[in-house]
Amino acid sequence: MATVLVTGCSTGIGFATALAFGRAGHRVAATMRNPNRSPDLASISARESLPITVFTMDVDSDASVSAAIKSIEQELGRIDVLVNNAGIERMGAVEELALADFRAVMETNYFGVIRCIQAVVPGMRERRKGCIINVASVAGHVAVSPMASYTASKHALEALSECLAQELKPHDIRVAIVEPGIIDTAMSRHIGVLLEPSRYPQQRRVAALFSTVLKQPAPPSLVAEKILEIAANNGWQLRHLVGPDAAFFVGWRKGMCDEEWVNVGALEDAAWYDRIQADFGMDARPVA
Repeated sequence: MATVLVTGCSTGIGFATALAFGRAGHRVAATMRNPNRSPDLASISARESLPITVFTMDVDSDASVSAAIKSIEQELGRIDVLVNNAGIERMGAVEELALADFRAVMETNYFGVIRCIQAVVPGMRERRKGCIINVASVAGHVAVSPMASYTASKHALEALSECLAQELKPHDIRVAIVEPGIIDTAMSRHIGVLLEPSRYPQQRRVAALFSTVLKQPAPPSLVAEKILEIAANNGWQLRHLVGPDAAFFVGWRKGMCDEEWVNVGALEDAAWYDRIQADFGMDARPVA
């Protein structure tokens, strides 16, 4: 039985991951910014008598992370597995999205991960044992407008994880990156919503793509099961694609040179929808 810290457990992948580890018999520290706003995890844990304890943690705050991990270690013991899942998104063209939104995304999705890593690695290194799983995204390989703030954070997380893996392998600490495709979460549902009009067409097109994919939703439990598998198997594989469309998205991008990729993203609406239909085999055009 391991002690597992999972961040961002209020909904979606974090919620499902906490339940997966708890149902497998592991002690789980499930963290979220405001537990009062998301009581479902605690309710399910109590009903099923799962070894899940909810802690308040804001990964954007040095003090919050430090206090939470101190409480977790006092109550549950040493942290054997860290799952960095907490994440946010902001949609908008680079010209139009507020700088504060770019900073907020990077603060949570990148610096929040570093805060948690720096808090738990000394103990793992001393014990020469541990596993760190960073939940990235296919967006760490596939940059699509208007997701610049989100994709930049996930590209950064990919690079951070590669460097971290090099540093920690000599200390027998495993590092893995989970890269989900489009999963049925509140975040994906929000991306699939048309926002305010913009001089740039990409947001409405990506919204249409997400809403079309989500008509056949892939549940967060798919990602949770993969995270549980990675923690249990003692392997050293770095990257793990998850979801029915993940490999396709990454292969789609790798199949084009940079200039072709830019040209596809810059197409007029009709031509872009035609290209999506040709490449994906689905009609993402919004219904009038």
